[in-house]
Amino acid sequence: MTDRENAEELSNYLKEEYKIETLVIKADVSNEEQVKDMIQEIIDKFGKIDVLVNNAGIAIDKEFEDRTVEDWKRTLEVNTIGTFLVSKYASENMMNNKSGKIINVSSTNGINTFFPSSIDYDASKAAIINLTYNLAIQFAPYINVNAVAPGWVNTEMNKELAEDLIKEETEKIYKKRFAEPEEIAKVICFLASEDAEYINGTVIKVDGGM
Repeated sequence: MTDRENAEELSNYLKEEYKIETLVIKADVSNEEQVKDMIQEIIDKFGKIDVLVNNAGIAIDKEFEDRTVEDWKRTLEVNTIGTFLVSKYASENMMNNKSGKIINVSSTNGINTFFPSSIDYDASKAAIINLTYNLAIQFAPYINVNAVAPGWVNTEMNKELAEDLIKEETEKIYKKRFAEPEEIAKVICFLASEDAEYINGTVIKVDGGM
């Protein structure tokens, strides 16, 4: 979420509906200093970090011949380096407490769904899967590190897709529809819960069957 007004609205809803404390921080996850400041602000308010969900991501869809080095750099900076940076600084607190969960949001584009028009996005999501495996080893036995790999989801990012592409991709899905964001969130919530305590270094596809 990059719009502060929407973030504040969500924050107020959570406070009123669930009576929980929230904190809204705007930060560029590819900027190391901003990430360090964000993590410190969270720890100052809440005392510790129990769960980290790395779901910041961008996609710059262009035809292959139109794609630039700058497109690649920005996509990798946000999607992959951002995941690394936030994990690095959040894990320091988790390791001190000998407890924590990190859930990375990858994509089936990093596994078995490829589009040359999103070649840098696909590469960044494959890198997140590799990063997940490595971090699970690095932080063992105290932090569980897993990834969720959604397929097509009804998000803002996909609202501008051409109707013929939506129809074509829907036909490839066993459930014959795109996922709703809540269906991905439920899997993330499961991985963050005590019920998933023995799941570690794993990638779960949530794609409706493809």
